[in-house]
Amino acid sequence: MKRRILFLTLAAIGILFVMPLLVMLVASFMGVKELTATYGGVLGADKEGVSFVLLPRCPTLRAYIELLFDSPGFFVMFWNSCKQVFPVLAGQLLVAVPAAWAFGQYEFKGKKVLYFVYMILMIMPFQVTMVSSYLVLSKTELLDTHWAVILPGVFSAFPVFILTKFFKSVPRALMEAARVDGATDLQIFLRIGLPLGYPGILSVMILGFLEYWNAIEQPMTFLQDKELWPLSLYLPQITADKMSVSFVASVVMMVPAVLIFVFGQKYLEEGIAASGLKG
Repeated sequence: MKRRILFLTLAAIGILFVMPLLVMLVASFMGVKELTATYGGVLGADKEGVSFVLLPRCPTLRAYIELLFDSPGFFVMFWNSCKQVFPVLAGQLLVAVPAAWAFGQYEFKGKKVLYFVYMILMIMPFQVTMVSSYLVLSKTELLDTHWAVILPGVFSAFPVFILTKFFKSVPRALMEAARVDGATDLQIFLRIGLPLGYPGILSVMILGFLEYWNAIEQPMTFLQDKELWPLSLYLPQITADKMSVSFVASVVMMVPAVLIFVFGQKYLEEGIAASGLKG
């Protein structure tokens, strides 16, 4: 009986989480008139109230065709997102992974203080560091460039925090055995640290992609030129008469994030579990 109650409770919670996605997917196949008749109460139309439909009465691909074939601005923003997100992830591999290895495996003067600073930077919301970041980027003449979004992301403290606890779990005896065999610190990092930290690194990359693919505040603050805006800023520009296109854009934007999450879910769970339970 308890299992049934638990199952029904979890199923109800799951349906609540999935419902917005289902509504968005169904609405993407509706025309403007059907959208207005169904969701006019929340879309700013004159019609009051909202009704729920499981399937569209008159399904159409018109909005998909309009977005994918008649909206060049959408693809410009799509490639802007790629130009910003993937360099951030590559930069985190080069910066955060070695930093986390150092915090996890080495003892040096000022380590605790420096790690404490990392933690402070991690818990600070963007609104707190926005002005200082803006001033630094302005002085270095990086505002209104892709680097204004890329560089702050590269030096994010969050992946260092996740990977530090993960690298702490690497047995010291294994490293000592490698040193006895003549391995250098760099060889130990490349041949032991990276292979053993593979799940944690992938989990950090997945979380980083989800964060920066959907980033809104940073590009809106640091990028005044709309030609540099990423895909996350495309939806606010869609007018009310293009509401069907907005649902399609939401679906298309969600696809890469969902695919990466689904295929990387195993590594994401392993990395989060290791960072939370070991250290």
